[in-house]
Amino acid sequence: MLFLWGGAETLSLPRQTALIFFILTLPLCLWTAISDLRHMLIRNNAVIALAVVFAVVGIFLMPLPVYGWQLAQLVIVLLVGIVMNALGLLGAGDAKFAAAAAPYVMLADVRFLVLLFALILLGAVAAHRLARVTPLRNLAPEWKSWGRKKDFPMGLALGPTLSAYLGLAAIYGS
Repeated sequence: MLFLWGGAETLSLPRQTALIFFILTLPLCLWTAISDLRHMLIRNNAVIALAVVFAVVGIFLMPLPVYGWQLAQLVIVLLVGIVMNALGLLGAGDAKFAAAAAPYVMLADVRFLVLLFALILLGAVAAHRLARVTPLRNLAPEWKSWGRKKDFPMGLALGPTLSAYLGLAAIYGS
């Protein structure tokens, strides 16, 4: 599958580390997607929990210098996200989720992650728009995302992207 990306045969995150992170973050990623669909809001609790899982578990799974650089990515992505939010380019919850997710992604895998996010985002937008105009909408008629014509619940793409990356790294990692 990675040959489609045009990059290396493996992802940089070690398989065992990726598997542990995948298992621990999957519920948080699902919570993020569902919360954004329901409320058009990514909950701070989910974002904080995502960051805490990395901070607490990552120190045992990574060499200390790598762990430090991964935490630095959180700070860098948060600062970029604050600026992008101030410019109206993305929501505050999206920026916070991206920052909390950043430490899980190895810098060498960013190109792959961008491609993965683009594909998942296209699928999420298409699925959400299709579900909104079909009887599927009746399964959750109270979701705020159905009524937002211009806004999109980005958590529907952000959460699955992190889970997909970690899942793929658990299979194709170094």
